[in-house]
Amino acid sequence: MIYFFLIILGAVFGSFFNVCIYRIPRRESIVFPGSHCFQCNKKIKPADNIPILSYVLLKGKCRNCSIKIPIQYLLVELLTPVLFILLYISTGFSINLVFFKYIIFISAGLIIFFIDYNQQIIPDVISLPLIIIGIAVSFLPAIDITWKSALCGAVFSFVVFLVTAYVFKLFTGKESLGGGDIKLMTAIGSFIGIAGTIFTIFFSSVIALIILILIGHDRRKEFPFGPFLILGAFLYILAGRFLTEMYLSLFRI
Repeated sequence: MIYFFLIILGAVFGSFFNVCIYRIPRRESIVFPGSHCFQCNKKIKPADNIPILSYVLLKGKCRNCSIKIPIQYLLVELLTPVLFILLYISTGFSINLVFFKYIIFISAGLIIFFIDYNQQIIPDVISLPLIIIGIAVSFLPAIDITWKSALCGAVFSFVVFLVTAYVFKLFTGKESLGGGDIKLMTAIGSFIGIAGTIFTIFFSSVIALIILILIGHDRRKEFPFGPFLILGAFLYILAGRFLTEMYLSLFRI
């Protein structure tokens, strides 16, 4: 029963995340007007606004103008419940404070992932509140990291990324990490502490390197690093302990 609930909840949230992904970079309200086609501007009827199902039945097109709806809309609606279920499993099959803490991060992370991927920007309206939330929830009882760890994680992330960006620009004259990346990493540090920060930086860098090599990315061109940071943080939240233990076991005699 809990899995069914998480699937429905995740699909509904995913539909809302799609609204945020489209509207936030355009500085539009995420509440008004209601759901409408971005091409013909006609209001989407409730029957055509059912997460996942409507996209499939309408074959990924607007009923009114037949414009093709990006596959990203379906992907977000599918990915959100999957992440919610994986989080439920990783938190010991229980709905607790830690679960709700990371629901907040995963929700914001998904929105940031696709906004940065599409627009190469990380909105302050998402990343800055995340820093505050990450530190604030660390004061709650029965949470996974202490407020000291959250604060140290935030400061450590900020300093490391700020220094890295400054040194790179000093020697090359080019931007490496944008302000959005620095603020995002600070938010990540506030949620998962220094251990999680180190894990995230390492794995996000490795994943980015592998993917950029595979797609043959031109090193002279910029690429959004935010999605890779989000991937690294998600990996730590959902399987960090397992992967860390597996890595350390390689050095045990």
